[in-house]
Amino acid sequence: MPEVSRFYGIVIKMFFKPKEHEPSHIHALYGEYIGIFNIQSLQMMEGDLPLKAQAMVTEWLQTHKDELQDMWDTQIIRKLPPLS
Repeated sequence: MPEVSRFYGIVIKMFFKPKEHEPSHIHALYGEYIGIFNIQSLQMMEGDLPLKAQAMVTEWLQTHKDELQDMWDTQIIRKLPPLS
């Protein structure tokens, strides 16, 4: 799973999109915790990511939503800037 960004100990990754892998989403890993976030709704769909980490991922997602959706649609993954 390619890494898209990394900040404050959180690693953001994205799978390449097989048709059965909708909706568009990213995986956020923070130590032993994981969260799967819907790119469009910015909501965590599943996982156990702590609330503070969820808030940081949501803030980052909001900033890069369009770029992430484009990566999902084109399957061309690239690095994005971290949350600052």
